[in-house]
Amino acid sequence: MEKLAVIATSPLFEMLAPAELARLAELARLYRYSHGEVVFEEGDLGDSLFVIVRGQVEVVRRGPDDAVKPLTVLGPPEFFGEMGLIDKDHRSATVRALGEVELLQLTAQDLRTFRLAHADGFTFIVVNIARSLSARLREANARLAPQD
Repeated sequence: MEKLAVIATSPLFEMLAPAELARLAELARLYRYSHGEVVFEEGDLGDSLFVIVRGQVEVVRRGPDDAVKPLTVLGPPEFFGEMGLIDKDHRSATVRALGEVELLQLTAQDLRTFRLAHADGFTFIVVNIARSLSARLREANARLAPQD
């Protein structure tokens, strides 16, 4: 699938103007992963956002006993890695491909470049990331809440 088509259909980039979508497509890189390949590992320094084009990824974390604990499975049009853009901290989980996977990657530098020319579009992206994080937190709280 063409990068522009993927970006144009992602909820993360909704409401962007055609010129903004085209610029993001220029900046993004498309990567393919085979089953079991690692996109990034827990502890890696984060600096990229990934948008799932095709396939699914599994997010896992090592527990205190070093056992791998599955956290979630994500598929199109979801995204991940956004926390690495926000705090440039080490990744808190490992992400690996489940089957054949295609991902678009935008680095922090890509988004800084985009922001310089498209400040309004950049603001929309940040708001959509915040909305997604808020929804994920609500879902996590609901799962952790005691069942009555």
